Order: sequence, then C-alpha cells, then structure tokens
Amino acid sequence: MTSSTLRVGVVQQAIADNDKQRNWQASAEQIATLAEQGCELILLQELHSTLYFCQQENTDFFDLAETIPGPATDYFADVAAKHNVVLITSLFEKRGSGLYHNTAVVFDRQQGMVGKYRKMHIPDDPGFYEKFYFTPGDLGFEPIDTSVGRLGVLVCWDQWYPEAARLMAMRGADLLFYPTAIGWDMTDSEDERLRQHDAWQTIQRAHAVANSLPVVVANRTGFEASPVDGDPGIQFWGQSFVAGPQGEILAKAGIDEAQNLVVDIDMTRTEQVKRIWPYFRDRRIDDYQDLTRRWRD
Repeated sequence: MTSSTLRVGVVQQAIADNDKQRNWQASAEQIATLAEQGCELILLQELHSTLYFCQQENTDFFDLAETIPGPATDYFADVAAKHNVVLITSLFEKRGSGLYHNTAVVFDRQQGMVGKYRKMHIPDDPGFYEKFYFTPGDLGFEPIDTSVGRLGVLVCWDQWYPEAARLMAMRGADLLFYPTAIGWDMTDSEDERLRQHDAWQTIQRAHAVANSLPVVVANRTGFEASPVDGDPGIQFWGQSFVAGPQGEILAKAGIDEAQNLVVDIDMTRTEQVKRIWPYFRDRRIDDYQDLTRRWRD
C-alpha cells in the first residue's frame, strides 16, 4: 500500500444502446474526471459495454462477446495507463466457441491487465436469464494483486453469498468489489422494491462487517426496455455505494441518474477493527464441514 488512505472512484452509468465504442468513451470520460479528482482506483459497473442483454434468451447476443485480450481490454488498458489508475472493468467474455463468461478485468496503471475474475454464481430468474449466456467461473475466489493492494473482485449475484466474500478475505483481500446490474421488475410494488433494495445493501454491508473490509459497489441506473413483447423491462436502481469495514456507508449514489462517487478509504482501519472484533481468530473451523454440502438433511 503506497498510502494509508486510498481514494476510490465509482462510475454509475445508464446504457442506452449496444454501441460499444460510445459506451466505452462515456466510461473513459468519467474515469478521466475521477482521475483528475485524485482517484487511484476506479470501479465500473457490470457489463457496461452494452445494454443488459440477459432479459431474453437469444443466440444473436453471443455476438456481443469479446475475447481476452481483445478490443475492450486493449481500450481500457490504454485508459488506465493514460490516467495512471487501477481500473476494474467488466465484459462478456468469449473464451472459446460456445464457451462464455461474465468476467471482471483489472488493469494496473502502465502494467496493463494484471488479472481477471469470472463470475462464479450465475442467476436464472425472469428478466435475468444469465445461465443461458454464462458458464460459471473456474478461477476460484482469488484476489488480484495491484499497486494499491489486493483486490477481492466479485460480480453481482456473487454479492448475495457470504462464502465468496469470506474466501476472498481469507486469501488476503484488502477490499471487496462488486460490479453489478440489478434493478426492479416494473410490476413490483413500491414496498417490494424497498424490501429488495434494503436486502441488497444489507447483505453487502454484512460482508464488510463479517470480514472487516471495505466494500465497493457499482450498479447501473436507468430503464432498459425488454425485447420481449409484454415484458415490462428493468428499472436499474443505481444507488452504488461504498461501505467501511464496520458496514458504515461512506458514500451512496442516487437512484435515477448517472453519477460518480469519490471516497477516501482509510486502509489502516481494517487492522484496527480486526483487533477489537477478531472474527477470524474465533471461527470454529473444526465444525464447519457441512458448509461444503448442498443441504444438510
């Protein structure tokens, strides 16, 4: 760690179409703004190159995928180098013919790409048909080493699983990151929307608390119509946020607007918190074997 304080930037965007170049340029403009504000580490949202295509099962959408390395990684490697930042991006990865992943890629200043993480937990719900497109990741829960620390990068649906956060923490992650694309079904009631959002924020704050680590979340915003007749589409709920190692909210974006967050994170607080709340010392690892089962009958 070069300093006890790390300035982190989060980009919350609305996506209007599948014009990758235009969407990349929009992201690059916000990265430049955050870099000018002193951010050393910047997080983009899940699948920021295109619309959220998983509202429908359509084989034509596999044409949106890209190889690694490829045009997207080349573009964002240049952006990270130009602005001298560590950058976490997201893309629809074509690993091979008929084999695709939802992948986060990390760039470190002038070093280029220094690591990637393939989304491990893949949802399959109305409007979120991700199992049709993405093979579950096979890289494990391994933090990525960068010039600003060890980054525990996870993706969206992973954020509901305490096991994923714990394993990243056990491997020495300094922070947890969740690029995300989550929103409301337009038929949901206001009460249901509130419950869903509160659950989403609460579970991620809980990962911060349980592991004494800062958590950084970038979600998309805006309405994206469904290509399926009669489907109401998704209103992405934005509200990207950063939480400290006791779950305290350090910054939070709005619901309906593209917005950047800039947060100074005190990287010494994790050690301070772990000294007074030593969860890792008191874990009963001798009696957790059933956690590797699907269910305990």
